[in-house]
Amino acid sequence: MKTSTLLKTGMIGMLISALCCFTPVLVLIFGAVGLAAWVGYLDYVLMPALLFFVGVIIYAAIRKT
Repeated sequence: MKTSTLLKTGMIGMLISALCCFTPVLVLIFGAVGLAAWVGYLDYVLMPALLFFVGVIIYAAIRKT
């Protein structure tokens, strides 16, 4: 995979994860569609996803140099 593609994927994934982690976007969406019981499990998914995408960004930055 190209370094620029890895970097773009990492940035987009990190922004989406951060947006959903630090704002109530997913809470509102889950409440609207009737999945409010799953809101308690979001922390188990969003933080590892955020860390994974930060890792992808770091890997792409190291690979680029």
